[in-house]
Amino acid sequence: MIVVLDASAAIEIVLHRNSAENLAKYIIEADWVIAPTLFISEVTNTIWKYQKFADFPYSSCEKALEQALALPDDFINELELYREAFKLSCTLDHSVYDMLYLLAARRNNGILLTLDKQLIKIAIKCSVEICEFQVGF
Repeated sequence: MIVVLDASAAIEIVLHRNSAENLAKYIIEADWVIAPTLFISEVTNTIWKYQKFADFPYSSCEKALEQALALPDDFINELELYREAFKLSCTLDHSVYDMLYLLAARRNNGILLTLDKQLIKIAIKCSVEICEFQVGF
């Protein structure tokens, strides 16, 4: 099984939030976990926000960042996806950022792991597989 991990799911896992256990099962069972390189910036920026606005200790943020960036086995370069992501974004009226994750899943016949409700709806619309517990989101 191939899993495409987005930043929201990674943050959920490393911060041990409500859905962490369900998400982690998919990571553990996956043969290959991938993410667009955009994942690195998104995760880093999110952890920065926790440090700045939620007063998370710097050392805890560094640890969470390292854990999150270790979750994917490989990163997909956006140079391989940007044209199609742009077209899909224009067609579906949704961000290019999210379309990069969706396309990585679609091109690799992977399961998209996200907590983004809008992205889940679009994935379903585009026949991109999502994990079972996300269906009720």
